[in-house]
Amino acid sequence: MKKNIQNDHSSSLEDASCPAEELSPKQVALALGVSEASLKRWCDNGLLDSTRTAGGHRRISRGSVMAFLREREQPAVRPELLGLPTATGHGAWTTARVLDEVQAALESGSEARLRLALFNFYLAKHNVHEICDSLLAPAFHRIGTNWEHGKTEIFQERRAGEVCARVLHDLRTRLPVLHPTAPMAIGGSLQNDPYSLAPAMAELVLREAGWEAENFGINIPVTSFCTAIRKHTPRLVWISVGCIADQSAFISGMKTLFTTVRKHGGALALGGRAVTPKVRNAVPYSAYCESFRELASFAEALRDSTS
Repeated sequence: MKKNIQNDHSSSLEDASCPAEELSPKQVALALGVSEASLKRWCDNGLLDSTRTAGGHRRISRGSVMAFLREREQPAVRPELLGLPTATGHGAWTTARVLDEVQAALESGSEARLRLALFNFYLAKHNVHEICDSLLAPAFHRIGTNWEHGKTEIFQERRAGEVCARVLHDLRTRLPVLHPTAPMAIGGSLQNDPYSLAPAMAELVLREAGWEAENFGINIPVTSFCTAIRKHTPRLVWISVGCIADQSAFISGMKTLFTTVRKHGGALALGGRAVTPKVRNAVPYSAYCESFRELASFAEALRDSTS
């Protein structure tokens, strides 16, 4: 069988009128261990992005704080006030060490352990595509290999997928706020393809690359995907291929999809472990991406060409 891949006092600091992803200057100042006056000065000088509410109150997104921490390469004093694990930003997090930690977290079903590993890796200035290519994909490959050799139970693999999905969603809320003019991208997997993690990873990679990316999910009929393209006219469509139940139907569907994408001025990116050389030669696409790094590169080039 093939394998695919808080703090007790924080509530008193929350402003109930603010969306969950936005923070007040007081919250951020306490989290970073600086005075509120210093924090506001950083905002005024453009070192930390902030916005104003209709009432004139300053608000800072979690994504802006994460970007600030990554740029300065310093840990938060009280990361739990930012919704991060308490130990975030501490320790030497090399790729090899984090990969072992990610695998152990996934196999044990520890969401907190996985979140700590991935967020520390991200704060160490690694991109989302590196998280996907260098950590999550190889970790799930190891887990699959262990299952094939009787070292891991199937429930552990399934649970790992659920834990990973929750942490990826959490990471999504920590990405920098997109520019209002960010181009749109939509994607997912086609009918009879049940693998959900790769499309979710692609969405995060594209959002980090400056796209208003939305993952439509799994098992979507081609006709429905074409309807979505006509409705949203995205500049980029991505299709993740975890498995192909009927090769002829898949090839025919991809031809229809590509025609629709091009007719509405978009590009089609294709990737996934089930795209064999034979299938790749039989279907049309704008870019074939063997890794999330390649997807990010293609998306950045496409975005720049239309800006």
